[in-house]
Amino acid sequence: MSELPSQGLCADEGAARCGFVALLGAPNVGKSTLTNQLAGTKVSIVTHKVQTTRARIRAIVIEDASQLILVDTPGIFTPKRRLDRAMVDAAWSGAGDADMVVVLIDAAGGLDEDTERILDRSRAFPVPVVIALNKIDQVRKETLLSLAEAAAARTSCDETFMISALNGDGVSDLKAYLAARMPLGPWLYPEDQIADAPLRHTAAEITREKLYLRMHDELPYASTVETTDWKTLKDGSVRIEQTVYVQRPSQKKIVLGAKGRAIKQISMEARSELAEILETPVHLFLFVKVREKWGDDPERYREIGLEFPKG
Repeated sequence: MSELPSQGLCADEGAARCGFVALLGAPNVGKSTLTNQLAGTKVSIVTHKVQTTRARIRAIVIEDASQLILVDTPGIFTPKRRLDRAMVDAAWSGAGDADMVVVLIDAAGGLDEDTERILDRSRAFPVPVVIALNKIDQVRKETLLSLAEAAAARTSCDETFMISALNGDGVSDLKAYLAARMPLGPWLYPEDQIADAPLRHTAAEITREKLYLRMHDELPYASTVETTDWKTLKDGSVRIEQTVYVQRPSQKKIVLGAKGRAIKQISMEARSELAEILETPVHLFLFVKVREKWGDDPERYREIGLEFPKG
């Protein structure tokens, strides 16, 4: 299990439970959406692009006397580049640190090659495995039942849940099941904390989400955002500077847009969400720079919480 500051923060120490739950799945099956639904607020960014989640993002969920620490891992797929390998390694590592694993499957997409590989490998996990069929509102009941049987046959599964992470159907049952099976022990985080990521990282992720949503397929997912300066001003507002790094000069032009309109819109959308989260006015300044070998720089991997894969 990951090392975190231990704090006995639950009122009823005798009944307190706390543990780690890793969410595994192929890209775009809804892991980030499920994380946000379980947490009751936005913790992970959600876009249409695959491999949006890069590092393991922890959301902290309270259910009765249990504290669940959700590890929203990157999507598992066949890696082709160094960044791909780092993301997939982070996902498997997240499962290795967990007390329970939830394998999330896109019910509308069925058992593709990546999902089958995850189910096969999950047989070797030393912790309980739960299957969650997501997007059930898009599939007929007969198809769901046969898919559940096929998925369960490929792994040592303790339970199967049918959910819609988007609208919340079945999610409360999944949360209650996980909470009841967490190890006995004190909570690791204060009751009002919803994530363990620093605010600087969260702010960068929010801007990256707005960037992806606006750029669609014009920008590769290897682009990144870093928070370079953060100041609380005398009036209580926050001044944030961030840099958007791209790989080529042509991509910089795309992000800036004609007369700077694209970057201005991205900044407005990110600033609005940050102000809502921080509950104070935000002054956000975005800069765009070219970093041609971003994918080969160990420092950039550490910045986003990934181990730099060698070789």
